[in-house]
Amino acid sequence: MSSSIQRKRVRKSPSDRRMEIVDAAAAIALAEGLEGITLRRIGEQLGVRPGLISHYFPAVEDLVAEAFGTAAGAELDTLLPTDRAAGTPTEHLARFFSLATGTAYDEISRLWINARHLSRYRPALRDRVGRQEAMWRGRLESLIREGVDRGEFRTDDPYVTTIQILVVIDGLGAHANTHTDDRPDAVTRMAVTTAERELGLESGTLLDHAGALGAGGRQPSGTDPADVDAGTGD
Repeated sequence: MSSSIQRKRVRKSPSDRRMEIVDAAAAIALAEGLEGITLRRIGEQLGVRPGLISHYFPAVEDLVAEAFGTAAGAELDTLLPTDRAAGTPTEHLARFFSLATGTAYDEISRLWINARHLSRYRPALRDRVGRQEAMWRGRLESLIREGVDRGEFRTDDPYVTTIQILVVIDGLGAHANTHTDDRPDAVTRMAVTTAERELGLESGTLLDHAGALGAGGRQPSGTDPADVDAGTGD
């Protein structure tokens, strides 16, 4: 008599299965690029047939857009959380710059480069990239306005200042695929110095706060919290 017991297969709810598919696609997007997302590839990753993936995402382009939105949204929530009950606007901005830096941020920088390029030809992805950009602008502008209201920042137009900061961050992040070891410190720190200048902060304020906070969360691999530069992703 066999002592083996047949393993019961657990049926997941539609919402849980859909989330599992999107999470798997987001992980592939970060590691391999959005082009790596196919129904067969996700099926292999999850150990299911491609037909199951197509049941939830009949058009793979919708899955690509969803995967990008999930990965980029998760990074935004880490860098600029909506819950700012603890800490001052200056501390939150310093934390933002200290996290959006170095090799730990390169994956998401590459994903943004990848998504912006492909969005020229993929309407669903183009729409999602636009929505994510708007979320980045809104989240950072909200933080800057809070700082102005509390007398920590000084700027006549928080929206314009937000755009200026994000443009510099994007410019630096565009080099995620290139060798930047010889980049001058003045260039590496352009996003921080731009923020300090446009917000009426003394030079070094954000660096000092980042060092005091110890980045306040995830620490970029191999990066000193006082050694702040910027990644990408508006």
